[in-house]
Amino acid sequence: MNAGIMVVKYIKKYWASYLLGMVVLLAVDYLGLFIPEYTGDVTDGLIAGMDMRGVLSLIGKILLVGGLMALGRFGWRYYIFGAARKIEYELRGEMFTHLSTLSMRYYNENKTGDLMAHFTNDLGAIRMSLGPAVISTFDAIVMTVMVISKMIVHVSLSLTLLACIPMLVILFGGIYYGRAAERRFSEKQKAFSDMTDQVQESISGIRVIKAFVQEKEEKKAFAVANQNNKEKNLSVVKLQAVVMPLLDVIVGISSVIALLYGGRMVLGGTLTPGQFVSFTSYVGMLAWPMIAVGDSINSFSQGFASMKRVEAIFAEKPEIVDGAGADAGIEALRGSISVRHLTFAYQEGAQPALKDLSVDIKKGETLAILGRTGSGKTTFANLLVRMYDVGEGMIQMDGRAIGEIPLAVLRESIAYVPQDNFLFSDTLQTNIAFGVRKLSDVPQEVFEEGAASAKIFMSHKKRLEEYLERDFFQSKNRMDEAYGDLEPVEKAAKQACIHDNIMDFPKKYSTMVGERGVTISGGQKQRSSIARALMKDAPVLILDDSLSAVDTDTEEKILAALKENRAGKTTIIIAHRISTIQNADHIMVLERGEMAEYGTHDELLAKGGIYAKLYEKQQLEKQLETE
Repeated sequence: MNAGIMVVKYIKKYWASYLLGMVVLLAVDYLGLFIPEYTGDVTDGLIAGMDMRGVLSLIGKILLVGGLMALGRFGWRYYIFGAARKIEYELRGEMFTHLSTLSMRYYNENKTGDLMAHFTNDLGAIRMSLGPAVISTFDAIVMTVMVISKMIVHVSLSLTLLACIPMLVILFGGIYYGRAAERRFSEKQKAFSDMTDQVQESISGIRVIKAFVQEKEEKKAFAVANQNNKEKNLSVVKLQAVVMPLLDVIVGISSVIALLYGGRMVLGGTLTPGQFVSFTSYVGMLAWPMIAVGDSINSFSQGFASMKRVEAIFAEKPEIVDGAGADAGIEALRGSISVRHLTFAYQEGAQPALKDLSVDIKKGETLAILGRTGSGKTTFANLLVRMYDVGEGMIQMDGRAIGEIPLAVLRESIAYVPQDNFLFSDTLQTNIAFGVRKLSDVPQEVFEEGAASAKIFMSHKKRLEEYLERDFFQSKNRMDEAYGDLEPVEKAAKQACIHDNIMDFPKKYSTMVGERGVTISGGQKQRSSIARALMKDAPVLILDDSLSAVDTDTEEKILAALKENRAGKTTIIIAHRISTIQNADHIMVLERGEMAEYGTHDELLAKGGIYAKLYEKQQLEKQLETE
């Protein structure tokens, strides 16, 4: 969808709000024309000796018109600004939904900071162009036509034409201003994206920065991004600083012409003093439309630049989708996996991450994968959950090509614990139950209660402690209960050997973990991630180096629990420690993307190859540690 179509789509949806707003705005502008006229009538009446009753009557009319205009201004703001806010809300929702459908390649190639800038600055600029800019443009056109018509009819055609000549400069200058503003705003948004990304990466990697004493270097790197952002913002401000005063100058020239030529007409008797007062008021009223023209061009230029940036996101298409051959009748998988001559490279022409790999995993079996860093272990796991596509028939599940299985069914049937043990900034209960909960199951009143608590917090900041201790956690606990009973969460946690640690926390399963789980240890993060996967109880479980941060005793307990609870279900364990995988039904050793060895623990030891040497090395290390 291009930028123009995007705008039309939403304006069509909210056309009634825009129409009502513009009708009310038209009425306000029309009422505004009477104030200068009544002011002129008061002037002429006072000169002619009008009694006080007549003067008060005119003043009453001015006050009545002012009151109606105030009500009208509330009306058009409600309708048009409200429509713009709704459009921003829906566009943000559509963009988030679209981003969630995009494949991993997109996130590998685009930075988080840039995407965040789309959700903040760009959507804000689009809202401004669909709200205040629309109002300014319509108001400027209507006011200009009405005011000039009133100046011609009520005062003088010749004086009006003469006073409006300088304002023609705005028409031609606006074309150049719009183009320059769009270009500079695009550069400004890009600079903001770069700076946001710099901040996001620095905060996410703050532990590494501190560990390597790189605070000063990061400060310098941020200073460069911050300086660039400042310069691009100043380029926009400088353009506005030149254009806006020029608008005032042009309006001032029109006022001078009105004073000189209009004053001469009053002295010559062709214009009454009241008409002259009205005319100068009308010229002053033209100042707003002229300024509004500049604001509108600026807002539309910024909005159009942002629309093109947002349009680029919507133009991206997900690569991993259900194909034409996907069988909608499949509801779940049993767990058998067949890999035939699997070869995969992340980019065309690049070195393959996996080469001619073939393996069979029957339902209920455990396959262990061992190999050096970069040997393709994680790539194999990613391909099984179809983060990337492979050649036709290279991977089959339950006798069907992976591309024939609906994506939702495939991923619902696989519980995956990746190397990056990601936890959300939420309670431990929420994190563990993440894979089995549906927001549609949560009663609406729970969300409303949370929203009400947020409003209380915003309006009474002194109640922060009370909000956190009572309202927030109470609504969180209610939401947790709505997602499901705590018992299965505890069961999964016990299987992952994290339950005892959780019970030691003051708030137990309601304990909030920091961003990415930074407030708990690496081993606790791993075990929480394992508990999340175990609670899903899927036909296929993939553990990608998920026991590296736990001690050997805990590892043995987790493996024993897996053997008991995963009976009859397929399990794939990727590890570096042989103690983790030695009891697997099959062990595959990868070397530079190829299958170097395959067999059981005893068979591989008997071969005396890579596996046997690694086993001997790890046994020696273990012996040295005990001594």
